[in-house]
Amino acid sequence: MRDLKQLLEGLDYKRMQGNVQMRITELVYDSRKASPGCLFVCLKGAVSDGHSFLPEVIGAGAAAVVVSEDVLAPEGVTVIRTKDTRYALAVLSAAYFDHPAKKLKVIGITGTKGKTTTTYMVKSILEGAGLKTGLIGTIETVIGDETIPSANTTPESYLIQQYFSRMLDAGCACCVMEVSSQGLMMRRTAGFTFEMGIFTNIEPDHIGPNEHASFEEYLTCKSLLFGQCRIGILNADDKHYRDMLQNHSCRAETFGFSKEADFCASDMKLVTKPGCLGVSYRVSGRMDFSVEVDVPGRFSVYNSLAAVAICSHFGVGTDIMKQALLKAKTKGRIEMVKVSDEFTLMIDYAHNAMSLKSLLVTLREYNPGRLVCLFGCGGNRARARRFEMGEVSGSLSDLTVITSDNPRFEEPQAIIDDIKSGISKTDGKYVEIIDRKEAIRYVISHGRPGDVIVLAGKGHEDYQEIRGVKHPMDERVLIAEVLRELGMAV
Repeated sequence: MRDLKQLLEGLDYKRMQGNVQMRITELVYDSRKASPGCLFVCLKGAVSDGHSFLPEVIGAGAAAVVVSEDVLAPEGVTVIRTKDTRYALAVLSAAYFDHPAKKLKVIGITGTKGKTTTTYMVKSILEGAGLKTGLIGTIETVIGDETIPSANTTPESYLIQQYFSRMLDAGCACCVMEVSSQGLMMRRTAGFTFEMGIFTNIEPDHIGPNEHASFEEYLTCKSLLFGQCRIGILNADDKHYRDMLQNHSCRAETFGFSKEADFCASDMKLVTKPGCLGVSYRVSGRMDFSVEVDVPGRFSVYNSLAAVAICSHFGVGTDIMKQALLKAKTKGRIEMVKVSDEFTLMIDYAHNAMSLKSLLVTLREYNPGRLVCLFGCGGNRARARRFEMGEVSGSLSDLTVITSDNPRFEEPQAIIDDIKSGISKTDGKYVEIIDRKEAIRYVISHGRPGDVIVLAGKGHEDYQEIRGVKHPMDERVLIAEVLRELGMAV
């Protein structure tokens, strides 16, 4: 039970009818979960509007409702009107869970790329220093030993506050979370102040129907984080980093290769080990030490440098940072899987032309014997993505192995044919193998010394969606099965 008037204290509202001097049983924003004595918040979404479900909610016994438009309600129901019910839900949720972010150091990371990997690096460093750390992100939410698969990069505000509360109960001192532009735009992170806000980079993305109307809107939404944090840490090498500070209220710091950056990377070197690619560099400025990361490419320098800048505020020693960064892994993000000492195999979530091109260009810098790219495309999605990814792989790979991803309600062969159309614009060689396990068997059994093999598109996913059914399929499991069947277990 919670006191309604206390929950409303941080909200600008007007009482349309009823009494706020009352106790409510729970806070609800899904009409299907309405129950006697609850407070229901009407949210407007792309598909449905909570206001239209008020008769059902009131019929289920709701004691009070929060709305943003005029509604009719029985005399016994309290009606609270406010300008933005999404903001209201965030404020109410924070109060409902007794403002857990006031007791938890919350680190929010935003940007087009690098959010996921950076969160895991930060978690690895902080826990290496003895600070139990929760995580909220694209792949999962981690609370102690519990993992919860994610539906959204940044969950609804009620869930965020609930997770914060559970993290405190689990003994966490910190939480590191990915903050999407959609999450910021939809006010999911309102109602509390981040200890730190981090900007990795920005490129045109998430622009279109039901997302952002323009790049300018996308950028503005990202920048909202820096009006909601105490310390802002930004990539000084990104040409838009100053735009991120347009409405900031934080103390700003920078990282990057720029000599003016507070945390500066220099002397970058590519590192090649048996079955593994990485990078090393020197940190200077506010700290001075060398770093090595078993993840390839320049973007790995940015991700790890951001993690260094964040964790410096927790007084973490350089030895702990170095050890944690060397062992930090992110499922499905350039995830190395040891198959052979002679060639390198990795899994990555690259599932559009932009991310696949970035990955393949990075791997080309390591001068592989051959660069082999295995991928498919999802069904019931824009066909243009197939042509684009086919052209990228055909241009940058020595061999493309076209296979099935999540065909959904389309025929896998039809998707493959579209990918082939893109490859046909290049001189790239390809083979097509519809069954993904057989495609993986092909690239492993045909691996040559010096090869770099990428399994792209699935990443952290552990299923394959066919005709509306999600069948278990984890590429790590498939690789292990193939290795056993080939007698190559390592």
